[in-house]
Amino acid sequence: MGFEPDRQEWIRRAAELVPMLRERAAETEARRCIPQDIVDTLHASEVLRAVQPKRFGGLGYDFRLAFDIAAELGRGCGSTAWCYGVWSSHTWLVGMFPERAQEAYWADSPETLSSTSFNPARGTVTVVPGGYQVAGQWDFSSGCDAASWVLLVGNGPNGQLFMMLPRSDYTIEDTWFVSGLRGTGSKDIRVANAFVPEHRTVLIQDMREARTPGRKVHDTADYRIPLRSLLSFTLASPVLGMAQGVLDVFEDQMRSAVSTRDGKKRAEAASIQIRLSESAAEVYTARLILHHDTREIFARARCGDMPTLDDRVRYRRDQAYMAKLCVRSVNRLFEVSGGQSIHDASAIQRFHRDIHAATHHFSLNWDPVAEQYGKLRLGLEEGLTDV
Repeated sequence: MGFEPDRQEWIRRAAELVPMLRERAAETEARRCIPQDIVDTLHASEVLRAVQPKRFGGLGYDFRLAFDIAAELGRGCGSTAWCYGVWSSHTWLVGMFPERAQEAYWADSPETLSSTSFNPARGTVTVVPGGYQVAGQWDFSSGCDAASWVLLVGNGPNGQLFMMLPRSDYTIEDTWFVSGLRGTGSKDIRVANAFVPEHRTVLIQDMREARTPGRKVHDTADYRIPLRSLLSFTLASPVLGMAQGVLDVFEDQMRSAVSTRDGKKRAEAASIQIRLSESAAEVYTARLILHHDTREIFARARCGDMPTLDDRVRYRRDQAYMAKLCVRSVNRLFEVSGGQSIHDASAIQRFHRDIHAATHHFSLNWDPVAEQYGKLRLGLEEGLTDV
């Protein structure tokens, strides 16, 4: 069976979870982490193993399938979709490590989950025989409560390192008191003093150039793709799902809503119809960008072609622009959704808070990404970073 028919089956599986996720979204937010039975349901549906390497118990689909699944789950619960995207991306990231590290990671179960933190500012990495001594605190580690490993970025002697640590090497500090994406449980990771062997590290620069040890282990298209060309679609796709979720809820509400001013059906107002149309077009455009770029990326990877600098900067631009389109879509509908939408019980207000929280992530921050694209197009590419 080819990829496209299979993809529709996986989207159907994800869609079947949406009503439950929507019903549990308020509870997930109140708990400030994904309830364990929802994590168990994600495992049972196999969506968490869809893009995991076959060698370690996964189903081995191209990583781009995870974006479609995350976008579907996002219609029900932004926090769950965000964590799904993060957890699924880690099966790709772990696959870049040396074989010995991958074997340790999946030794106990093919359902192993991990969280990450990319901010090395409060961590220290010291070279010692056989590896590194690590200490410090890392923030924004989404989905850490359900994880048995963490992947941390640290400043090594030859550049930034991605380091893999088991649950016994760190503690979780509950710092996650926020306005949106509360259910992601993106708490802090504290490492008192842990030894990380050399084989459980990968240079970030090697990940950016798709020359990691894992490429020899798996040798599939996934591992011929530079890190930044693909990773932020992991976050843009749940944002797409949240925007679609607002469209779904808004349409349902407007079909029966009546104006308190004149008693007329709100659906009959031209302003409602126009806003709905424009917001739907923005979400549709964001989805087209996702599918166009990821198909192009994987087609090139299968042929062994590395994206050019221009391609890489364009992919980064598109990831952030997807988020920008989705935020505009949500804002436009939230403005006219009525007083009931500011209540805690309203799905629209939760989506509104969640999508704004999501786009505060540095990967989806429009201005610096747009600046890089503008510099490149204007011949000022010297010094471009993080592509």
